[in-house]
Amino acid sequence: MNVTTPASGPTDRRAATIVMACLGVFVAYLPITTVAVSLPAIQRALNTSTAQLSWVQDAFVLPMAAFILTAGVFGDVHGRKKVFQAGLFFSAAGAAVALCAHNIQTLWAGQALAGLGSAALLPTTLALISHAVPDFRERGKFIGMWAMALLAALAVGPVIAGVILDHFAWRWIYLLSIPLSLVATAVAAPLLTDSRAPHGRKLDWPGQITVAVGVTALVYGVIEGGADSFTTPKVVAALALGVVALIAFVVAEKRSASPMLDLAVFRSAAFTATALVALITFLGLIGFFFVLSLYFGMVQQLGTLEAGARLLLVPVAAIVAGAPAGRLMHRVPARWMITVGLLLIAGPLLAMTNLDADTSYGSIAWRLIVLGVGLGLVTTPMTATAVAAVPHQLAGMASAANNAFRQVGGALGPAVLGALLSTRAVHTLPGHLADAGVTGTQAHTIVATAKDGGLGAVAGMNLGSTAGQVYGALGDSLIDGMRLCLIVAAVLVLIAAVCAVTLLRQPKQAAAGAAKAAGTAQHGRPDAAAENAQAAGTAQPVGDRRG
Repeated sequence: MNVTTPASGPTDRRAATIVMACLGVFVAYLPITTVAVSLPAIQRALNTSTAQLSWVQDAFVLPMAAFILTAGVFGDVHGRKKVFQAGLFFSAAGAAVALCAHNIQTLWAGQALAGLGSAALLPTTLALISHAVPDFRERGKFIGMWAMALLAALAVGPVIAGVILDHFAWRWIYLLSIPLSLVATAVAAPLLTDSRAPHGRKLDWPGQITVAVGVTALVYGVIEGGADSFTTPKVVAALALGVVALIAFVVAEKRSASPMLDLAVFRSAAFTATALVALITFLGLIGFFFVLSLYFGMVQQLGTLEAGARLLLVPVAAIVAGAPAGRLMHRVPARWMITVGLLLIAGPLLAMTNLDADTSYGSIAWRLIVLGVGLGLVTTPMTATAVAAVPHQLAGMASAANNAFRQVGGALGPAVLGALLSTRAVHTLPGHLADAGVTGTQAHTIVATAKDGGLGAVAGMNLGSTAGQVYGALGDSLIDGMRLCLIVAAVLVLIAAVCAVTLLRQPKQAAAGAAKAAGTAQHGRPDAAAENAQAAGTAQPVGDRRG
């Protein structure tokens, strides 16, 4: 049985729950893009190395990816309202620490606290919506609103950062998160409807410890390997620890009476498909945004606000396209919506491989708009399908797992594509320097600096009269790296499309069987499970999960 806070006005309580859930995911995602476009200003102000700077973003993403499953379980056991409020508190505390940071270590600490807050907010916001709106058909519309709030945070982040950096110090990019979190906490206390999983759900400490260690070690190894080398002892040790810990996690979950991630959900082709699509798509897309921001800043020499305004096209188009997606889910199978969306993403990625330093804004704009439309068609059905694949009492677990895969992909994206870009750019840099007339000792010094500190480190060198030629060569090298990254990102998205069109293909007989099986699921409530399975049949999100 769900535990629910008494409400004199159920409709008002439901509306408040949905508004709070959308505000929560907005707070969770706001630091991602505001910080990303502010990294150059942070580097100048704190005088950091490229390696230190890379950990500003990673310090946020790592705890978010590592503890998101744990947060989902805590919400199921102790109440999602409590975990939601804790997430807002950590988000505000992290922003306050970062706002007061005068060295890179303090900034890392603030980012890590904010990442813990986001880890708590992401699964609980979806679970709160799932409890408030148990009917799958109606729920899709509100999950669409949740997805739009997520995209809105990504959209306004660069603009907010651009305006602030044009007039104030970099640290003020953290200010907005503090009042938003505190106001949401105050409003949630009397109005938010609480919920939790049925009795019998318990904390799974072996699972929580092993998954946190595994995800942290794996992501750390990939990040450090991309920045340095995958053969260094610390990277090999981290990757090995990650693999061992994740194997231990699987063993622990199979033996647990109350697993934090019931592995039976992966018997559902739909749940497995959405997990893979989330992981692969965000690996390619977040990596793409990282690469494109370098193109706008280092090749086209745009300011933070100008670059942010251009990147704004993607989430705005996604919001416009995604708004009706939730309402269409009961008419159009999720399989086709997700597949078409992924193809619309892959096309512009490939089309952008012919960009150069002089490409006009208009020529880039239409590609970003099409990409955004594709993202809007993917986000809502992907999230709604993952949540509908399990009984709605386990929505916290399902949403946490889907978000965990998404965040792991988002953490790996900049590391993987950033490493590819850097390797390719440094490899082609000597040739472009020679073409620009920069040779001899200076060329060797520039290439060595780029290898050790990245392409951005060359901009800090005293280049004298050859500065213009060197910057031109750097831009050409970066474009070479960007083209490789765009091809890789497009291939990743196409692989995700294959996963969607293959695994989301469910005959009606299987969906009916799934409804029956879901009705007797180990941790679910038969009526709600069968309702989810039957309603989801139109969008094909349920597999043969067995109790």
